[in-house]
Amino acid sequence: MFREGVSVESVNARHHNTMVDHLGIEIIEVGKDFMVGKMPVDHRTKQPLGLLHGGASVALAETLGSVAASCVVDLDKQYCVGLEINANHIKSATEGFVYGTTRPIHIGRKTQIWEIKIRNEKDQLTCISRITMAVMDRR
Repeated sequence: MFREGVSVESVNARHHNTMVDHLGIEIIEVGKDFMVGKMPVDHRTKQPLGLLHGGASVALAETLGSVAASCVVDLDKQYCVGLEINANHIKSATEGFVYGTTRPIHIGRKTQIWEIKIRNEKDQLTCISRITMAVMDRR
């Protein structure tokens, strides 16, 4: 499903000096129809009570959905931008890493919908999110 040449290295190379880089988000696996990323639960991503900030989970979800959507289109002709994202925070995380996996729900000509499940190091679901992406034509 992803276009030819998409790899962990090629995807991560695009994130230097961005929020993705600042939060420590890293893509760690690219499969046939899924992508996995990880994010540290540390001073950059915690809220004052020491729990993973919900906004950080949403940033991980949006990163995974956006990156995956961009890996489906021909970037010389199109690009993808987020239209809507939602997230349900299910369980807290306080240390280590969280891991997000995104899979497509719908891949259309003008929109894409991706589901993202985020789990802690004990493989417990901490957040489930869905993002709708707009596929835009380059001018």
